[in-house]
Amino acid sequence: MSIRVSLLLLAALCAGRAETKFPPLPYAIQESWPTLPAGWNFGETPGVATDSRNHVYVLHRGPNPILEFTPDGRLVRSWGEGLFIRAHAIRIDPQGNIWTVDNDTHQILKMDPSGRVRMVIGRRGQSGENEESFNRPTDIAFAANGSFYITDGYVNSRVVKFSKDGRYLTAWGKKGRGDGEFDLPHSVAVDPQGRVIVADRENRRIQIFDANGKFLEKWTHVGSPWGLQLMPDGTLFIVDGYNNRVLKTDLKGNVLGAFGRQGRLPGELNYSHHIAVDGNGNIYVGEIKNQRVSKFSPR
Repeated sequence: MSIRVSLLLLAALCAGRAETKFPPLPYAIQESWPTLPAGWNFGETPGVATDSRNHVYVLHRGPNPILEFTPDGRLVRSWGEGLFIRAHAIRIDPQGNIWTVDNDTHQILKMDPSGRVRMVIGRRGQSGENEESFNRPTDIAFAANGSFYITDGYVNSRVVKFSKDGRYLTAWGKKGRGDGEFDLPHSVAVDPQGRVIVADRENRRIQIFDANGKFLEKWTHVGSPWGLQLMPDGTLFIVDGYNNRVLKTDLKGNVLGAFGRQGRLPGELNYSHHIAVDGNGNIYVGEIKNQRVSKFSPR
């Protein structure tokens, strides 16, 4: 047998193991969720978040860009016209404030629960790499003391830390493949120990840092992480946008299970972009190419 054939067989065997190594997570699609008014549709849907009432907030690239739904899918309200050019992420902080990230305005907005803007980080339409400017930021996460981290993002390839009142504290990272470097930091989460977990999308890995940016470890076995959702029990949900699947891990990087495949039908995913999980364990995935948010419930 030639060396080339042997290598091809080895690659095939490895690929087969990669497809079957993660146990399936028992979730079922809720095809009728949500209910939209007649004539309304989602555009590309990059962001989804849930609050303490299990209400779901969807951020999409179309009219009525922010929509709030009840757990059973009824529309509560919509707002946000004129605030975004290319919306990218939405998060709810522990106080119930609503934060959005737009990677064309280069801004992060903090809104109170009524939807009124209370803080602006970044200058609208002005890109840069300093204490006040971003270049296509992607996501935000909150520490227990109220400080927050912004992944910045498509161009700057860094993480920026701010105090709870919006004062710049520090930043780290640059374009590259080395430890502490990024090729599109696309999502971020903070674990109970205060470690900062960064989805390094195009490097196809997760990197973990201490609260001030010291590199601690990396995971290279979770595909291409596009979105992160940390759970109160210390588990982490990852949405892998290139492989169109959802993975669940512990905080040591052990994969506890996965589900999902590429497609256009209900329950399939296409450029799965961000993820949220409510208090009842329902998973919501915002999709770019399918222009929808998909709800998966535990079986």
